[in-house]
Amino acid sequence: MKFWKRTALCILALEVLGNASGLLTFFSLEGWYDSLERPPGTPPNGVFGPVWLVLYALMGVALSLVLDGRNTSPERKSALSWFGIQFGLNLAWTPIFFGLRQMTLALIVFILLFGAVGLTLQRFQAVRPLAAALLWPYFLWLAYALYLNVGFVWLNR
Repeated sequence: MKFWKRTALCILALEVLGNASGLLTFFSLEGWYDSLERPPGTPPNGVFGPVWLVLYALMGVALSLVLDGRNTSPERKSALSWFGIQFGLNLAWTPIFFGLRQMTLALIVFILLFGAVGLTLQRFQAVRPLAAALLWPYFLWLAYALYLNVGFVWLNR
């Protein structure tokens, strides 16, 4: 499959899945989430959607680069496996935090997610350094979001 088609499909799949998970956020903002004590530096609610839109697009391009069929390195399978693991954890966090309102469990999932993205970065670096570079904004956003998650747990215990 041509690069641009594969890339468009990867971006579309990640955006659809990621934004479907994010719908739980939308329905939980009024009421429960608004009643929570927020850590310093929490951005306005309207910031999260556009940030995730960009991050999922970058992830889609990175995934497409690693999926390139011309690359048959043994590291490729590991890279794709770790990408799947981290993305599954990414999708699980939102329903746990917003749907179940289980901030501590969400924090545990988030710590696993953060580690899985770190491993995905390493694996992508071995396969396609550009793909790893495209994941760095995601990793940095997750570092900030980890601070927020810890803050929500701490302030609302």
